Amino acid sequence: MFRNSSNLGRPPFPPKHQQQSDFFNKLPLNISPTLLSRQQIADAEFNFQNSAGNLATIPAVTTQPMTYGNGSPVNTSEAPMSFRRRKRPSEESLSRDVKRPRFHSRHSETTVVDQAVPFPEERRCSFPGTIQSPLFRAQYRPGCVPPLRDTVFPDPIETVLPVAKDKLSQQVLELFRACQQQTCDLNRKELCRTQLQREIQQIFPQSRLFLVGSSLNGFGTRSSDGDLCLLVKEEPVNQKTEARHILSLVQKLFSTKLSGYIERPQLIRAKVPIVKFRDKVSCVEFDLNVNNVVGIRNTFLLRTYAYIENRVRPLVLVVKKWASFHDINDASRGTLSSYSLVLMVLHYLQTLPEPILPSLQKHYPERFDPTMQLHLVHQASCTIPPYLSKNGSSLGDLLIGFFKYYATEFDWSHQMISVRDAKAIPRPDGIEWRNKFICIEEPFDGTNTARAVHEKQKFDIIRGEFLQAWHVLRNRKDLNCILPLRAAIQKR
Repeated sequence: MFRNSSNLGRPPFPPKHQQQSDFFNKLPLNISPTLLSRQQIADAEFNFQNSAGNLATIPAVTTQPMTYGNGSPVNTSEAPMSFRRRKRPSEESLSRDVKRPRFHSRHSETTVVDQAVPFPEERRCSFPGTIQSPLFRAQYRPGCVPPLRDTVFPDPIETVLPVAKDKLSQQVLELFRACQQQTCDLNRKELCRTQLQREIQQIFPQSRLFLVGSSLNGFGTRSSDGDLCLLVKEEPVNQKTEARHILSLVQKLFSTKLSGYIERPQLIRAKVPIVKFRDKVSCVEFDLNVNNVVGIRNTFLLRTYAYIENRVRPLVLVVKKWASFHDINDASRGTLSSYSLVLMVLHYLQTLPEPILPSLQKHYPERFDPTMQLHLVHQASCTIPPYLSKNGSSLGDLLIGFFKYYATEFDWSHQMISVRDAKAIPRPDGIEWRNKFICIEEPFDGTNTARAVHEKQKFDIIRGEFLQAWHVLRNRKDLNCILPLRAAIQKR
C-alpha cells in the first residue's frame, strides 16, 4: 500500500529540533497556560531559545487584556513572566484577534506508543511534515490551483467566478458567495489542528495530524465539519484493531487532559473508525481518523478539480446544499456522502459531449501517483494550468443537465461512476460492488464511495429526488423551487 514510502515524511536533511521544546517546563507553576495568548507563547519560546537559558536577564513586560473564546476579556497583566522581541516588518500589520492557548501541561503523564514517522520543524500550515513549507508565496493566477499558504495569516486569493446572465445562474452564484468557506473558517480549523497535534504528539511523538476533506479541497461551506487524519507510521494500520486502539487513546486524552477544550469525544466503530468531537474554542465539529492516507491524496486531487475550471465549485456547492435540504446527504443514514456527491458532479462534467473537466489522473499521472510520498502530495497540483473547455454552458444549464443525467441517462444497474477514467464504466463483479445500488469508484484505491446506499428504498428516494429536481428546474428555472435560497443561506 505504501510502495516507495521508505522516506515518508522525512526531509532530505535532519530536522532542526529532534527533541520537544523544553519551554513549557520552564514556566512558573502558578501560571495557567490558558492565560497566555498564542503570540505571547511564541514570543516567549523564541526568546527562550535565543537566550541560552539566561531568563533572568530578560525584563518582564505588562500586557493588555485580550479576548478569548466567547469574546470575554482575559487579563494577562498579572502574569509575572512574559517576553518581547523585535517584530519583523511583516508582523506589524497582523491582527491581534483571538489566539488559541496551548494545551501543554508540565504535569501530564503520557505514554510513548509509536515513533515511526520522523517530522521536520513545526510550521503553521495545513499540510504538516513537508520538505518545502506550503507557506511559500507563489504567484497565484486566477483560474489556477492556488498554493497552500499560511492559513492563519493568508494572502488574499481572488478567484474569478463565471459571469451569470440568466436568473438561475445568478442564484447559483448568490448561494455560492454566501455559503462558501471563508478564510476565518479555515483559520479556526487550522488553529485547532496545530494545537491538537502538539498534544497527540505527547502520546505518539512522531505522528502528524493532517487537515483533509472539504476544509482544504475547495468545496467546503461555512458550516462544514473538519476532517482530520492522524498519521502514526508509514505502514498500513489495521482499521478494525490497531486504529481503534489508537483512537481509544486519543479519545481518553480528549476526555481527560483536554476536557476543557474538547467536548463530546466519541469513538465511532465504522469501517474506518473515527473519533467525533467538538472543539469549544473554534466551535467546529471534527472527525478524526488514523492513517486513512487515501483521504490525504484525494483532498488534493479534488482541490485541483475545484480550481482548474471556475464553474466547478459553485455547481458542487449547490448540489451539496440541495442534497442536504432533501435529506439524501448522509451516509450514516444510508444515503450519499458529500464526497460521493462531489465525484458525481465531476463525473458529469467529464462526460459532457464537450467536456468541462478532464481526467487529471490520465493527463498528469506523475502528479497523482498513488505511491507518491505524502509529504510531496500538496505540491503536485500547484503548477497545473486551468483547463480550457470549449463548452460555454451557463451554471444554470449545467445544473439542469446534472439532474437530467442522473435521472434519465446514467445506467445505475450496470454502470459505475469513474472520475479516474472520466467516463461511466461497467460495474466490477467484486463483492464490494455486487448488490449495491450506486457504484462510485474512489479515484485512488478503487473502493465504492457509495457503499452506504444498500437499501432499495433509500436508492429509490435518491433517484426520485434527481428526477423531481430535473422536472422542476427545466420548467421553472428557479432555484427556489428545489432549494429555498433564504433557508440555505441562513444555514450556510
